[in-house]
Amino acid sequence: MMFHVVLTKDEDGWIVAECPALPGCFSQRKSEQEALANIKEAITAWLWAEDQKAAAALPSDETPLVVAV
Repeated sequence: MMFHVVLTKDEDGWIVAECPALPGCFSQRKSEQEALANIKEAITAWLWAEDQKAAAALPSDETPLVVAV
């Protein structure tokens, strides 16, 4: 999957990375390369957490299937 990411520099010089498609998915580092590496991890964690919430909300008589994309 591909996501758009926005990089901004804060007042302390840190690079803040945000994925607007995923509410609350932010990361920051001192360099652009580090911020991009961190936001990739943050996106993965955000998607995993959302999947866990969705799986927990399924009725107990349904068996979820896993599909890789």
